[in-house]
Amino acid sequence: MTQDMTLSPRTLDYLNRTRTVPMLSLIAVEFAVCLSQWVTRRRTRQALRQLTVWQLEDVGLTPETAHREASKVFWRA
Repeated sequence: MTQDMTLSPRTLDYLNRTRTVPMLSLIAVEFAVCLSQWVTRRRTRQALRQLTVWQLEDVGLTPETAHREASKVFWRA
């Protein structure tokens, strides 16, 4: 499985036209979205740890704010 997998336009069109989706499919999609958000949070928080004070200032963050955010576990928004 690659990191850049996306739903094809054909699949998205089918989902948009379908009036009802099986419950298991909805659960699978919700799980995939949740997992994707967790991965994104983990990566961005790891990247945040690597920024210098100057880079943090450029994006409007203090070192304390960045540390607080980077210290959160990935499942916390």
